[in-house]
Amino acid sequence: MRIFSRKTLREFWELPDHADSEQPLKAWYDEASKANWKTPNEIKALYKNASILKDGRAVFNIHGNKYRLIVKINYDFAVIYIRFVGTHKQYDKINANEV
Repeated sequence: MRIFSRKTLREFWELPDHADSEQPLKAWYDEASKANWKTPNEIKALYKNASILKDGRAVFNIHGNKYRLIVKINYDFAVIYIRFVGTHKQYDKINANEV
């Protein structure tokens, strides 16, 4: 899968309060970039705690659910768009279907 954009993840983990997210986000990025997901079920097979939303969106729990990552996936073109990365508290303040 092609992922847009790693820069978003890097900018997040470079924040002093989120330095502990670097390795978990890099691990997710490496796994997702090697994946070839065709359906949401394939995501759930690898990430049991991922939440599948409407319109190709998925929410991943990062670093023991301390952080949340929302992506939008175009399965036909094998592309992942990072829509949000933040703390669980920040996630609770947004609408995951609209970011």
